Amino acid sequence: MLPTNLAFLRIVKRAEQQDDSVLQNTFVDFGSILTVVTSIDHQIVYGRRGTGKTHLLTKIRQTRKHKGEAAIQIDMRNLGSAGGIYSDPSIPLPERATRLLIDVLAAIHGHLHAQAVDGDLLNLSALGDPLNEFFDAHATVKVVGETTVESSASAETAGTAELKLGITASATPNMTAGVGSSTSSKDSVSAKKTVKGEEVFRVNFGRVATALRKVVEQLPRKRLWLLIDEWSEVPLALQPILADMLKRAIMPVQGVTIKIAAIEQRSRFLNHGTGASRVGLEAGADISSAINLDEFMVFENDETSAIKFFKALVFAHVKSALEAEGLAPPKDEAELVSWGFTQSGTFDEVVRACEGVPRDAINILSHAAQRANANAISIDTVREAAQHWYQGSKDSAVSAHEHAKKLLLWIIDRVIKDRQAKAFLLETGTKDPLIDFLYDERVLHILRKGISSKDSPGARFNVYAIDYGCYVDLINTARAPKGLLDLGDSRSQDFSWVVPKTDFRSIRRCVLTLEQFYGQPTPSPASGSRPAS
Repeated sequence: MLPTNLAFLRIVKRAEQQDDSVLQNTFVDFGSILTVVTSIDHQIVYGRRGTGKTHLLTKIRQTRKHKGEAAIQIDMRNLGSAGGIYSDPSIPLPERATRLLIDVLAAIHGHLHAQAVDGDLLNLSALGDPLNEFFDAHATVKVVGETTVESSASAETAGTAELKLGITASATPNMTAGVGSSTSSKDSVSAKKTVKGEEVFRVNFGRVATALRKVVEQLPRKRLWLLIDEWSEVPLALQPILADMLKRAIMPVQGVTIKIAAIEQRSRFLNHGTGASRVGLEAGADISSAINLDEFMVFENDETSAIKFFKALVFAHVKSALEAEGLAPPKDEAELVSWGFTQSGTFDEVVRACEGVPRDAINILSHAAQRANANAISIDTVREAAQHWYQGSKDSAVSAHEHAKKLLLWIIDRVIKDRQAKAFLLETGTKDPLIDFLYDERVLHILRKGISSKDSPGARFNVYAIDYGCYVDLINTARAPKGLLDLGDSRSQDFSWVVPKTDFRSIRRCVLTLEQFYGQPTPSPASGSRPAS
């Protein structure tokens, strides 16, 4: 096997499974992103799975540690409570939320305590008492859910009943929970009852904030970086409550900086409401969205920058993998391409095939290396590898979602077969769970945002493209895009055709109207009407 193919197979596919030293050596900055996210502002980093969120947070942690500051990284999938408790509908929401908040605060305490015990950066003797106070504070946290029930009565009889569930954690703990009622009756009370208002969650984090402030004052340079990964793994109903804790108990503490890595379509930071029912973090006001990794590295947005980034990324991984095997790596990126690929354009095809997602690029290279074995990777091998990666990782997920599969097939018919295109326009602001699902599974990709259409003056659209691997997979089906490709006589084995690039001028008339899929009357694209989900 070629050394480069061996290296492609050795690259670890997920950042959390890799050593910190390897992640440090294989991180590639792009567009000064590291500079942006190492500001002391609270920020959200958006990106779909595989775009490098965990790698970026790890790099931030390593960079701040090198600067002599305390930084902890929390994976929301690995909290202390029993698995599944947060999403268990049989457990009341206030109880699930309470467990989540306590687990997050316990994780912060545990990371700081472990670093202090190691003595590498933190001083246990100085942190001991503040950490103990912080532990006592977070152990008393509980979420309050409150509703009001009103009983109707006869003219001479009135009654009220109030149900309160909750906890208050403050500088002087005073925790109550109970059911109370009062009545004034001359005759009898009717059985008719009505529930007034919506459930409101309340938590007083004064004691937690006070204790954390004392901890931060004992840290080197009085600075704590809290890096929260896999935010979107938290059930949607609990996310605003967790965000509210960050807002009220942690963000007010001077010296604390919070970075959150999340998937935009699967995140809810604010429970929109009025008054006391408004819970969570408001983007722009409470926390800023630093960057969306999905908007970078897309080949069809900026070919030169995308190829440059992926060459640097793959070279760093190959160098690390070959050195670990005791083998000499290529001296530079040009030699990497010369050793591993039949022509320079082959690597460009890898960048196109991954659609701007680093994890997809690594997996496509791994599949291609298996097929090439002792030979350099060719363009046909890249296309075949992209097809197999799509079938094994994306198509299976989509096929398990019946409605999403129907929508994808409908898009394929409307876009590729009927309109002879690989991309389409969808009105900006369109909210559809099936589109979000296909985008989240990396079957659809956003190439550009906010462009205009010739047929809809004044309206703005996002450009979506069908995944490269999905397009290749279509060649062997009844939906093969015959109008675009010269398929030859043997589709199943001939990869000599070309996957077309997106012509942004030609697709300005290719506007997709989801109302047609849902069987509703088609509104004007600029009307703002949304399909039922």
